[in-house]
Amino acid sequence: MKKLFLMIVGAFIYCTSLSAQRVISMTFVGDIDDTPLSHDYPRTPIEVPLVYIDDYTLTFEMNHPNYVLIFKDENGEQLYTVPVYSTQTDVVLPSNLSGNYEIHLVMGNWLFTGWINL
Repeated sequence: MKKLFLMIVGAFIYCTSLSAQRVISMTFVGDIDDTPLSHDYPRTPIEVPLVYIDDYTLTFEMNHPNYVLIFKDENGEQLYTVPVYSTQTDVVLPSNLSGNYEIHLVMGNWLFTGWINL
């Protein structure tokens, strides 16, 4: 019984520590270049990255692939680009960014996009 209580308290503490973070809703856009696939069998659906934001820190899941993170303003102008390596879980953004931004996560030829407000 004591073990169950400690597990519940630990889960509660873990969940409340994540509550300050917001989830960025990412959408799979597709293939960046229109290179035809070389096989005839159907591919499994690609997993959309899970990204959290807390102030100016983006947090990625552990064991994610390498990404290139691109920030674009509302006019589509590219303002900031940074590589996100598979060994990184946190990316701290420059504090001079403020406003609404479209973010692109590029993984090889695959593109994911979402919006954030800093």
